Amino acid sequence: MAKKIERITATSKGMQTIINSKGHEIIIDEPLQMGGKDEGANPLGAFIASLAGCENAIANMVAKEIDFDLQGIAFDIRAEMNPEGMMGNKNVRPYFQSVTINARVKTSESEERIIELQQIVDSRCPIYTTLKAADVEMTPIWTKE
Repeated sequence: MAKKIERITATSKGMQTIINSKGHEIIIDEPLQMGGKDEGANPLGAFIASLAGCENAIANMVAKEIDFDLQGIAFDIRAEMNPEGMMGNKNVRPYFQSVTINARVKTSESEERIIELQQIVDSRCPIYTTLKAADVEMTPIWTKE
């Protein structure tokens, strides 16, 4: 299989970044108190939102492969970091220390099958595995809705 390349274009307007990804506009912004216009998610929120989107896409793909009755997933993701790192403190890493993924899976499947799905998804999701490779403590909690 050929390598997949993702490419975006982006322009900035102060703290705001307007991104084009395959014809879709995405606005990344900061809240008013940070000097932004608050017209989009901040970069960290957008990153965690991408994790939810990636986990969902991979889950739907894997569900078909393993004949899993996936009717939907609701995500509640909590990511913790120390902001001192991004503010310049060289003794603090400037990225997340931990991420907890609470996923409520709508399905007729058993809890064991939900765990099977979660383990396969987490092993194949590029965003999840990137965080794991960066030594971010990942806590996936997938339960039946």
